[in-house]
Amino acid sequence: MIPLSLLPLPLIHPSSESSCAYVLIVTAVYWVSEAVPLGAAALVPAFLYPLFGVLRSSEVASEYFKDTTLLLMGVICLAASIEKWNLHKRIALRMVMIAGAKPGMLVLGFMCCTVFLSMWLSNTSTTAMVMPIAEAVLQQLIYTGIADSHDDSDTEANGLALKPGVGPDLPKETNGYLPEVRRSAQKPKIRRDSLYPTKRDHMICKCLSLSITYAATIGGLITITGTSTNLIFAEQFNNRYPEAKVINFGTWFIFSLPIALIMLVLTWIWLHCLFLGCNFTETCSWSKKRKTKREILSEKRIHEEYQKLGPISYPEVVTGLFFILMTLLWFTREPGFVPGWTSLFEKKGYRTDATVSVLLGFLLFLIPARKPWPSEDEEDPLAPMITWKDFLRLMPWEIVILVGGGYALAAGCKVSGLSMWIGRQLEPMSGLPPWAVTLLACLLVSAVTEFASNPATLTVFLPILSALSETLQINPLHTLIPATMCVSFGVMLPVGNPPNAIVFSYGHVQISDMVKAGFGVNLIGVLVVMLAITTWGVPLFQLTEFPAWAVMRNVTGSL
Repeated sequence: MIPLSLLPLPLIHPSSESSCAYVLIVTAVYWVSEAVPLGAAALVPAFLYPLFGVLRSSEVASEYFKDTTLLLMGVICLAASIEKWNLHKRIALRMVMIAGAKPGMLVLGFMCCTVFLSMWLSNTSTTAMVMPIAEAVLQQLIYTGIADSHDDSDTEANGLALKPGVGPDLPKETNGYLPEVRRSAQKPKIRRDSLYPTKRDHMICKCLSLSITYAATIGGLITITGTSTNLIFAEQFNNRYPEAKVINFGTWFIFSLPIALIMLVLTWIWLHCLFLGCNFTETCSWSKKRKTKREILSEKRIHEEYQKLGPISYPEVVTGLFFILMTLLWFTREPGFVPGWTSLFEKKGYRTDATVSVLLGFLLFLIPARKPWPSEDEEDPLAPMITWKDFLRLMPWEIVILVGGGYALAAGCKVSGLSMWIGRQLEPMSGLPPWAVTLLACLLVSAVTEFASNPATLTVFLPILSALSETLQINPLHTLIPATMCVSFGVMLPVGNPPNAIVFSYGHVQISDMVKAGFGVNLIGVLVVMLAITTWGVPLFQLTEFPAWAVMRNVTGSL
């Protein structure tokens, strides 16, 4: 009924602006309501724009596959290799071994490794990888507590093994529905109300579970490829302002790394105070004299899991080298303060981060997963590091189409003049200072993203905020970057994002816990982003002046 009820808008006022507004509203309603899958809703502009004469079919089609898609494909190739050869598990267990089994340090250790992994893998993949490891540690805590209370010496032997079915088999990112998580058959049948030996054990489980989903969100902020919303922003910004050569892997990393570090520390303190109390001396000591029997057994369990991985393998070494090489090439392409490696080529502007990503991703299909000197007992010494099936299992095609739908909507708004019309309606806000406009945008986006998907929310708001910035003569980056970061803070409900749903499905937390903890994390995020954009963001992006590339865009749009 939605398309039919809104049909009078383009029929009564037949103009390109009203037709584009009709398509935008219909698509946004489908995205927010999730009446159809997000990817399917993103195809609405592909047939409505040509029908209403806003864009040709060929023009719309070209918007669905961009440079960012190639960048994502290369990163997914590396992620598939990391996951296939268990490099993520080795990194996570090693970091937790360093942190120890004291509750406070254990939570911080898991948060650090989750942030690091989420910089390079999707937030959902990272959460699905780390949660089974965290669950094995939590179950060891629980069963050791039951052994302490019942003097049952055999309980330790009944501890849960790392669930084999939860790691690489990622839950589908479909509309926030809870993923199915297979439970181990080794779990003894205990009544729900007696699952946790003490209330403190339950609090530790809540704290560690929630810390992982929040850490995955924080880690996704750091790199331009860390989460799909960062990619959406980068592509839409570069499409709208092609003369602005300010957003690349290096500048984004320099801006967002301090934000992530501050958020990591403050989020850890917030969760610790909320669930474990404010006695940091008791829960964060590295002294062996202060360790309880349960903490010693938990550390033993983590060491056992690490020992099962065996010595580091040849494919893990190759994957690690590719990981480091991709990062270095991204950083040194156009670092800004010194000439990058692209200056070695005669023709400028041909090579992007996607070039590096796809090149290294392609090589993973080519390089054998065995040493150059194969053993006689190896069946297939020429098997590659990853196969096409490994790539397809992780490639989020729904996100690719969703991002393409966003580009199509943005192109329609630009061609039809709708973005300029929206900008004119927002002129009454011209009296507000830039920080106030940015704060309002952050709060609005943070509220909407709790109920709508992050990519869909950002796709709707980016053209509006761009038009607003141009109208108010504010550097567009002053509003677009904070809004892009705040759209990731949908952390108060299980449906806010897929990592929340994964953590919720383990059963340690209730919705009330997520709302209470998530509100604090949301507030921390908005405040830290506002601090960043008004301090170190100003010299990094020259935010005090209305840039020439935005002036050119404004003049072109007016003409």
